[in-house]
Amino acid sequence: MTANHSTPGGALDIIVLGEQLSLLPQRAVLWRTRKMLIVADIHFGKAAAFRAGGIPVPHGTTRANLDALDALIAAHEVRHIVFLGDFLHARTARAPATLMALQRWREHHPDMKLTLVRGNHDLHAGDPPAQLAVHVVDEPWQVGPLALCHHPQELTGAYVLAGHVHPVVRLAVGRDSLRLPCFVFGEKQATLPAFGAFTGGYEIRGGQDEQLFVCTDDRVFIYPRQV
Repeated sequence: MTANHSTPGGALDIIVLGEQLSLLPQRAVLWRTRKMLIVADIHFGKAAAFRAGGIPVPHGTTRANLDALDALIAAHEVRHIVFLGDFLHARTARAPATLMALQRWREHHPDMKLTLVRGNHDLHAGDPPAQLAVHVVDEPWQVGPLALCHHPQELTGAYVLAGHVHPVVRLAVGRDSLRLPCFVFGEKQATLPAFGAFTGGYEIRGGQDEQLFVCTDDRVFIYPRQV
């Protein structure tokens, strides 16, 4: 794996098994030659599921996720979006407002190919409604030399892109610190940050054989390896 900084828009290009992938500040991977956008853990309807459980959380996260997708589609001429699991957060995420927003978004992108690689939340929430025309597959789903999965794992003969973990890294200067989402690339697999709003994150440090790429609002940068 090699990394080249920095392409327009603050992305960072890496080469994996001869394939160029662009790591976007918006916490997604762009496979330009296939016009494919790869996102992990969008968790549509998570806020609605919390509200259904009596927890008063803000509205608007579904719209924020869809607006983020729209911006990337417009910027990069995306023709295929692959969701690496956890499309809907739970069965209670199927609130009428959430499903209506998804349906209206789909009507604006009738020719967009959508693929969902099932994750653990999808097993409980169920597959997306049929009218969304999402092609649903089980992991691993291999495309060229890459295996697209939800759960991080190692596979023979393919490099894995996965989600599930929601990785973030803590940056500190003196008493000040903040947590930022990051991509984690190892020798045989990579983990993407959660794309969805209102998803939280799991703090990691990265192993000796892993390289972290940290997302700010407008740039992806290489995080120095820990010694």
